[in-house]
Amino acid sequence: MAGDRDRFVIDSFRPAYFDPRVRDSLPRRRLRAVEALRACRSCPRNCGVNRLADEIGFCAVGRQARVCSAFAHFGEESCLVGSHGSGTIFFGGCNLRCVFCQNADISQGRSGEPMSADEIAAVMLALQERGCHNINFVTPEHVVPQTIEAVTIAIERRLRLPIVYNTSAYDSVESLYQLDGLIDIYMPDFKLCSPEACERYLGARDYADRAREAIREMHRQVGDLCCTPDGVAARGLLVRHLVMPGLLDESAAIFRWLADLSPDTFINIMGQYRPGNRVGQTIAYNKARPAVRFSEIDRRPTRTEFARALDTARKAGLWRSDEVQTV
Repeated sequence: MAGDRDRFVIDSFRPAYFDPRVRDSLPRRRLRAVEALRACRSCPRNCGVNRLADEIGFCAVGRQARVCSAFAHFGEESCLVGSHGSGTIFFGGCNLRCVFCQNADISQGRSGEPMSADEIAAVMLALQERGCHNINFVTPEHVVPQTIEAVTIAIERRLRLPIVYNTSAYDSVESLYQLDGLIDIYMPDFKLCSPEACERYLGARDYADRAREAIREMHRQVGDLCCTPDGVAARGLLVRHLVMPGLLDESAAIFRWLADLSPDTFINIMGQYRPGNRVGQTIAYNKARPAVRFSEIDRRPTRTEFARALDTARKAGLWRSDEVQTV
């Protein structure tokens, strides 16, 4: 096993955007990104609104991305956090409507400060100055054009950190093509698999189809996760999966697909699901018999369910994982 692990250690590393061909493409990428906002197809919602004129579609974000917070995050995977933290930028808005979302005030509200590309680039450089190991964009799938704008500016101003694309995986492959060479670490969730579960709990019946397309493209671009000798992520794919109560068949299908993509896929199987957002809300159809929304997932997963999920992942052939967060 030690030999296997040695394959994923990079002795010397520079972000992909140091490649002269990528740098030469930056002005074109930036212009293309801005123009794409004129009839937005940045994500699978394909709203077609003119965000240059500040029109809003499903994500409720117009011309400027909204930034809710930016800081050195020490609560991410250990390979991202290292000793100095992950330079995390949380974007407001989202293209999903997860009924259990723990950050619904950010993702499904209108919170966050609108920021220009110049301002976001300045935030990135400030996080670099603080010593962060990477720049970590959280929920960027609906603001890919604005992200490209900001990244190209930051690179011109001597950004030198790897960039993490931390996403729900409800991404447009066309948007991911535009990110090729700018992103070193893709960190998608793979939430659910069946169309019925995706529609009921995520508000997107086609979620799994789009996630498979997106994760396959991410893997094509960056391959399996590699780290520096001190264990800090440098380049590659890191997948997150949240174990949900009563939905182990969903987990099993996801693990099988990821193992087919690559048995060396680095996965974080998470056990910290808890009811939130719309789950457990009381619906008063009548005073005598109130109902509870999504009652079937109105509980934590049990330790047995979590252990079964881990065992299922191992049996599927997945062997690489970060620190496992237990229930």
